[in-house]
Amino acid sequence: MSAPIEAAIFDLLGKLPAGKSVSPEEVARAVEPEGWRRLLSHVGATAVGLAREGRLMITRHGKPADPEDFKGVWRMRLPDA
Repeated sequence: MSAPIEAAIFDLLGKLPAGKSVSPEEVARAVEPEGWRRLLSHVGATAVGLAREGRLMITRHGKPADPEDFKGVWRMRLPDA
């Protein structure tokens, strides 16, 4: 399940200007427009894995968040160059 989610994350981020972010909901809707809610936990797990690898940055309130310890509303963006 993580391959389509990973592809959707990078596809959506690739269409945005540098420094812009996407929400987990946007990614889930891109993968499964009808049943997107059931994918939210999978999006989170995939994002954490990508953040651990340094391929993705998880943000809260526009600032980088620790992928091991974050709660609440969060977004994803590409790491700074």
